[in-house]
Amino acid sequence: MDADVVIAGAGPTGLMLACELRLGGADVVVVERLAERTGESRAGGIHSRTLEVLDQRGVLDRFLAEGELQPVGHFSGLYLDFDESESRHPYPLMILQSAIERLLEEWASELGVRFRWSSPVGGVRQDESGVTVELDTGDAAPAALRARYLVGCDGGRSTVRRLAGIDFPGTEPTMTALIGDVELPDLPEEYVWVRRRPAGDYSAIAFEPGWYRVITSEYDRVPGRDEPVTFEQLRQSLIRVAGTDFGMREPRWVSRFTDAARQAARYRAGRVLLAGDAAHIHFPAGGQGLNMGVQDAVNLGWKLAAVVRGEAPESLLDSYHAERHPVGERVLQNTRAQSALVRPGAQTDALREVFGSLMVFDDVNRHLRHMLNALDIRYPVDGDHPLEGRRVPDADLDTSEGAAYVSELLHSARPVLLDLGGSAEVAAAVKGWADRVDLVEARSADELWTVPAVGEIPAPAALLVRPDGHVAWAASADEALDPAALRTALATWFGPPLRG
Repeated sequence: MDADVVIAGAGPTGLMLACELRLGGADVVVVERLAERTGESRAGGIHSRTLEVLDQRGVLDRFLAEGELQPVGHFSGLYLDFDESESRHPYPLMILQSAIERLLEEWASELGVRFRWSSPVGGVRQDESGVTVELDTGDAAPAALRARYLVGCDGGRSTVRRLAGIDFPGTEPTMTALIGDVELPDLPEEYVWVRRRPAGDYSAIAFEPGWYRVITSEYDRVPGRDEPVTFEQLRQSLIRVAGTDFGMREPRWVSRFTDAARQAARYRAGRVLLAGDAAHIHFPAGGQGLNMGVQDAVNLGWKLAAVVRGEAPESLLDSYHAERHPVGERVLQNTRAQSALVRPGAQTDALREVFGSLMVFDDVNRHLRHMLNALDIRYPVDGDHPLEGRRVPDADLDTSEGAAYVSELLHSARPVLLDLGGSAEVAAAVKGWADRVDLVEARSADELWTVPAVGEIPAPAALLVRPDGHVAWAASADEALDPAALRTALATWFGPPLRG
């Protein structure tokens, strides 16, 4: 084997997955079709849930140093409020995708991830023991890498998905949007956020001093998939929509997107898996795409690493599709709704007015905020404790080594059994998994924990936290602890216990 896992695609999803796999002990090679980074930055922000994910790995400060927290969110251009009690990181971080990729690549290199640039995937063959990945490197004979698994993180036009024979059903585009980073010397405002006009809508957002992310959307016209995109097209589109180009000049890059929405029918085909845009594409309303891809990677990474190490059965990988496919499906639905809600016309004007009047109610605002920031996700579980299946709150703890947050216990990407009640039964139950699960005894600094989409609940007596931060098992302080249920959860997620 040349590697345990080959990842196709060095975007945010592929890079995050590479880091997660390395933290789990897997040998990783990332292959990328491009010769170098282009500097394009389609995405421009990190949501609350993704900030929590980066914090639990101890690398969040790198991103905070290069971005700017903004208490601004929206549903189809209608503003959302935020609640600081829901997360230690409640506000989005405005940061360009190019910076995100650079920081993730630096972290991946520190962890020992290997990269091969100018190496597009040209063929995939899998068998019982592994997968052979052929690379079109331009040489007379194509290079090949042999690995135990291949993960396609190679975008909406994924070659890996096509070669694996995975269907990509969905809805066709009904509009086209142009996007680019340019100078706008004549823009009379600090920024423009989804301004609707009879011909479409436009935005102009300043990510860096002097530079604007300009986005124009025009409806009922869909260009050919491979039609070139030019600066002049973006300028003319802005004139049609806004009536002026605001002196647009000096483009760094321009690109196009639509409201096509598609999702892979399955996220796994044997030894080939998909993540990020290779698994789902959608209208980029609310900036959910990059965040969902990173969260795909964090869900898959620890599972794939455990299988590679031989500690968990291969069937654990099936839980990746079971947990993440419904998340992607819901994002496709809410972005379809946002696309419909921003179209020009009197009917949509009326709909927006009604929708906006509903958003002043706390419950509606909270529901949309949780949905867009992935704060309300609950994976399928057998138990009935309100924490099970949800992301663990980043609660304040008192440990033998001093004060700590729950997120700090997850820096090494290992499972954590957190005993908050001093139960001898907890320590006894985990002995068979002592080689792969960290037992931490602590006390909760607060009697109540705030859980998004749930509210306040009593601090638990104990909980088993997966490496991705989701709770696999929890025990209430006012009920008898069930060691058998704990052992079942340990075996389900982290493989059989040690013998002897």
